[in-house]
Amino acid sequence: MGARLDLKAFLVVGEASGDQLGAKLLRALSERVHTPIFAGIAGESMQAAGMQSLFPLTDIAVMGFLPVIRRLPLLIRRVHAVVAAIVAANPDVLVIIDSPDFSHAVARRVRRKMPHIPIVDYVCPSVWAWRPGRAKTMRTYIDHVLALLPFEPHALRRLHGPACTYVGHPLIERLTELRANDSHDNLRRQQLLVLPGSRRSEIDRLMPVFGKAVALLQQSLPGLGILLPAVPHHRGRIETLAAQWPVQPQIITGEADKFAGFRSATAALAASGTVTLELALAGVPMVVGYAVNPLEAAIARRMIKVPSIVLPNLILSQNAIPQLLQEQCNPSEIMRHLAPLLRDSEERRRQADALSRLESLMLLPQGEEPSGRAADVILALARPH
Repeated sequence: MGARLDLKAFLVVGEASGDQLGAKLLRALSERVHTPIFAGIAGESMQAAGMQSLFPLTDIAVMGFLPVIRRLPLLIRRVHAVVAAIVAANPDVLVIIDSPDFSHAVARRVRRKMPHIPIVDYVCPSVWAWRPGRAKTMRTYIDHVLALLPFEPHALRRLHGPACTYVGHPLIERLTELRANDSHDNLRRQQLLVLPGSRRSEIDRLMPVFGKAVALLQQSLPGLGILLPAVPHHRGRIETLAAQWPVQPQIITGEADKFAGFRSATAALAASGTVTLELALAGVPMVVGYAVNPLEAAIARRMIKVPSIVLPNLILSQNAIPQLLQEQCNPSEIMRHLAPLLRDSEERRRQADALSRLESLMLLPQGEEPSGRAADVILALARPH
């Protein structure tokens, strides 16, 4: 494909993680187009990359049922404002990035008003995990999905969703930051990473359980070091709960310190989430523990359609990482599964072998970067002049 001289792209993000993806995408598009014009909703990272935002990202970056209800009138106004701006701009392509509750509301309205505008969804919604009927509905207003996980194109085909391309997860660009030079040295040091989640509800529910499990481990491994990376805005709460632990962890904040912890860790105890993929790519054996209130658990059992809630397990098509959910997420069960990972055991070797396969499953050919592949797909779909 020859170099494109100009591009008018409208991008919509709804939270900080999408803003990070959007910033890399802006740079990749700018490298490929002589005169790009970008408009839409941007956070700090995208604004630093040269894009202005129609309004502050904090207006719509809201999670949780009650916070959304409280801010619903503003969210509705913002959806209509964004749609009006897109209609006025008449862009060559609309790229919505994650945050499907907001971004898909925009996309559906744009498709009705301006059906000629190609619409690309960067980050596949988790239709493969719950509410799979959404995939087929997406075909009516999404032209192409850019997937971060390698199994998602097949999942969308199976669910009769839109066309989908695996463009790579941004973590595959950071393998050297994540990985230790000598895993045997980590085994000698014996350091446990404890990651109780990034949401207040997760932290409140899991910290007491994880603390009791750590105390049991410390009895059989008295020299075990405990490192607890904390999200900055919840550090105070984590310190309060950790003060009740019989064994005090070293609490750190910041991504650089967290990744340094990954490089030095022998094993990890983690809540479910993206952090499990970070740990897996770092080659850190782990146990995943997770619990929600009984009502949420009952709903989840009816709605979730995957054999594991642990992302690396889904990518590997193998439940290599133990997941302890609800009643199983208790100190004795955690210790039973975690203790073998802190020594040279068959369980540790088996999980390490499985994790070593992740890189080949997730890397792109010829050393491509995710943002570059995403930009190429978007340019191929954008309307020609």
